[in-house]
Amino acid sequence: MLVAGIDSSTQSVKVLLCDAADGTVVGSATAPHPDGTECHPRHWWEALGSARDLLERADAVAVAAQQHGMVALDENGEVIRPALLWNDTRSAPQARALTEELGGPKAWAERTGSVPVASFTVTKLRWMAENEPENARRTAAVMLPHDWLTLRLGAPEPATDRGDASGTGYWSPAEGRYLPEFVRAALGHVPELPRVAGPAETVGETPWGGRLAPGTGDNMGAALGLGLGEGDLVVSIGTSGTAFAVSGAPAADPSGLVAGFADASGRFLPLVATLNAARVLTSAAALTGASLDELAELALAAEPGAGGIALLPYLDGERTPNRPRATGVLTGLTTSNASRENLARAAVEALLCSLADAADHLAAQGVRPRRTLLIGGGARSAAVQALAPAIFGTPVTVPEPGEYVALGAARQAAWALAGTPEPPRWPAAPATKFTATDADRAAAEEVRGRYAALRDTSETLGGDSS
Repeated sequence: MLVAGIDSSTQSVKVLLCDAADGTVVGSATAPHPDGTECHPRHWWEALGSARDLLERADAVAVAAQQHGMVALDENGEVIRPALLWNDTRSAPQARALTEELGGPKAWAERTGSVPVASFTVTKLRWMAENEPENARRTAAVMLPHDWLTLRLGAPEPATDRGDASGTGYWSPAEGRYLPEFVRAALGHVPELPRVAGPAETVGETPWGGRLAPGTGDNMGAALGLGLGEGDLVVSIGTSGTAFAVSGAPAADPSGLVAGFADASGRFLPLVATLNAARVLTSAAALTGASLDELAELALAAEPGAGGIALLPYLDGERTPNRPRATGVLTGLTTSNASRENLARAAVEALLCSLADAADHLAAQGVRPRRTLLIGGGARSAAVQALAPAIFGTPVTVPEPGEYVALGAARQAAWALAGTPEPPRWPAAPATKFTATDADRAAAEEVRGRYAALRDTSETLGGDSS
């Protein structure tokens, strides 16, 4: 039997057709999405249409998609406005207001698992209520991107899963239910919200007769695709950066640094996200006039510490720490160290230091990794692979490049077919392990110290924390 997994991300849709028994990929397709921080959902559907031949061959289908996006529908089920995506930070003032109105950070962490930032759906609802009141009044239903696509694929009613629901800011991982008072406080009324299905539940049927699994968020899909268990830490370098780990208990971090998400298997997925990740590398490549491979070569040709240059990589604002109006900061530049090699090295070190901070926040919540996996497009950089073990302070395993979000969605579809208590066991992807020497770790400690000093004083240098 065959299963299809869909990864509908900010930038593109990717579809894998897999053997349900062992996850062997037998077909794939991809198509681009429009760039930006908002997108009409019809573009996701049109892009998915390019993979229709694969989907029609599948006995079961599941969608994993970008988290937090706000899809507002009217009473006829029509999209009211382009979806505000996770990377849209216009609702930062609303996030602060909602936090204070509903009990403060500790209360939010206890009820929703997270303290809201501009990425979260609940803050986007408040932004719409304040800035587009007519659209807010017309909103009869609210969905996430994966919910909307699952509905279009044949679900008879809106359905979601606990993993993606846990990123809205109005569903409680600890209580396992929606919090209507949080929705009303944001939007002014409580619209229809998707039913939260069980991890392996069938929520509908595709037009060609395949089962529809509930789907999930992209990070939860990646966890399924990688076959994570408790104690596995993943650092992903994609459009956004994430560090997450599977846990048996819900997280509640009142600092707001760790989002206490649920996963797609019935457990929990504490996660730290950064807005700036792989684009730090592409921006540095453009700045130095290099390709990404050349950027890695330049970085590896420089000494640790980039000759004293340090970069704060908040190029598009930042989510962790919560600085939506921050900008990038470059310090330590002199006539003697102003080289392409040092600029490249500073960019790679900055990216990894930011993600190492994210892993440290998880550790503060009790996550004790037994292994660290590095995934995403940025993980393919030779410089990232070489520098990561020293900066993270642990050996790093890099699985072969793969579409792990789509693979996780396919595994969920296979689980819905199997009807078993746990998802089917698929072989782990081949991987390469990287380690650091004592000298590397000593040099990395200095790099992280200089980065931390820049991070902590950045408000006066352009890293606005407001």
